[in-house]
Amino acid sequence: MKIAIALTMLLSLSGAASAAEQEVSLGPLKGTLETPEHLKDGPAVLIIAGSGPTDRDGNSSIGGVTPATYKLLAQGLAAEGIPSLRYDKRGIGASKAALTREEDLRFSNYVDDAAGFAELLRSQPHVTCVVLFGHSEGALIAALAAAKTKVCGVISVAGAGFPADEIMLKQFAGMGLPAAALEQAKGYFATLKKGEMIGDVPHGWAAIFRPSIQPYMASWISVDPAQALGAVKAPVLILQGRNDIQVPVENVERLAQGAPKAKLVLLDGTNHVLKSAPAERAANVATYADPALPLAPGVVQNVVDFVKGLK
Repeated sequence: MKIAIALTMLLSLSGAASAAEQEVSLGPLKGTLETPEHLKDGPAVLIIAGSGPTDRDGNSSIGGVTPATYKLLAQGLAAEGIPSLRYDKRGIGASKAALTREEDLRFSNYVDDAAGFAELLRSQPHVTCVVLFGHSEGALIAALAAAKTKVCGVISVAGAGFPADEIMLKQFAGMGLPAAALEQAKGYFATLKKGEMIGDVPHGWAAIFRPSIQPYMASWISVDPAQALGAVKAPVLILQGRNDIQVPVENVERLAQGAPKAKLVLLDGTNHVLKSAPAERAANVATYADPALPLAPGVVQNVVDFVKGLK
């Protein structure tokens, strides 16, 4: 894929130091390269977004989800002299043109996109190697992309530890769905895992098993996150907030079992979007809409320590 870098340079502030924000392109995919002032040779971080319509800054087109998590992380890294690249997922934000039909999307597309941006980042001046930082669904993307491009580390943050179908079935059960409906969902997932598409889908299941999403769903649920992370040959950091109400700690515990050489860090008082938040749901979710709220203590520092500790 032809790589082009836009000439537009934007200036932003990162803590006490300034950093240059440069628009970059990987075909129809768009991103931001954040370069610290007085950059020295060393690793750089590729920030991979999580699930849903999430853009390069960590904000969503879903109302009330504007934590700016990835932008804050990039600024924090720049303040420590570490460059980073973050990008809009295909079909989202400035990368909207990269996806025109839902039925054409596969999970492997996201993996290939991450691998491509990793190569772009590695080609930048003074970048000696690339660390993949994957958040939420991006954690699985990072683990798989590590097998497709040269990396010196992987940071898995708030990632699922179980295959997606197991997680969804558990969520359905928690919603109080009747046994017959759960068995129906299990059957649908089993069909997709065999690589077959589901025929007629009842209206009640259309949002999850609509025909246009089935190819993506089949490609996603076939991957075991613990196995994928365990296959990473580079050093791994697993980072998780104890007050994450979206991804329970049992997920990272399974990830750690699959990747026993990884370093596991659990952050007290930290939620899914890496902000300081109580466990109480309403107050926790309120932080999702506050881009001015800084990242929780320990988030940036643990990432920085891991990156700077790489040889």
